[in-house]
Amino acid sequence: MSIQQQVAARLLLAYAQGERNFSQMDLCKLSLFESDLSEIDLSGSQLSAAYLPYVKMNRAVLKQADLQAAQLANAELYQANLQGADLSRANLCSANLVGANLRGANLNGADLRYANLTGADLRAANLSRANLEQAILDQAQLNGANLFKALKVNLESAIFDYTTTQPDGHHEEML
Repeated sequence: MSIQQQVAARLLLAYAQGERNFSQMDLCKLSLFESDLSEIDLSGSQLSAAYLPYVKMNRAVLKQADLQAAQLANAELYQANLQGADLSRANLCSANLVGANLRGANLNGADLRYANLTGADLRAANLSRANLEQAILDQAQLNGANLFKALKVNLESAIFDYTTTQPDGHHEEML
């Protein structure tokens, strides 16, 4: 059993026993495929390149977590707090981020194709070069967000203002 497998087994056991605070942990490259970790606190934890497809982290706290290049396809992150998290180059394809707090998060180059971001707080988030093809942004708050060079963005039902950097680099004029 590898060190990552041992760490994952210990984390899952502690979680099953009721522990929820796993903040500031080094969990790089950890595999937690299909795990249910709802309401877990991973604030400030290192999860870069973690393998987390189909994970359930509803109402989880991941503030300031490092999730660079993490695999989160089809993850359930309903109302998760990802404020200030680094999700650059993360795969969030088809992820459920309804009502998630992504304020100030770094999503540079993230894959958000088919992700559901309904009602998500993306104020001041960096979405430059993110792929938002078919992403649902209904009532998502994008004030102050950076969408420069983001791909296939549909802002029709999103909330944004003159502080939002559009994919072509311009800012909407205030009327």
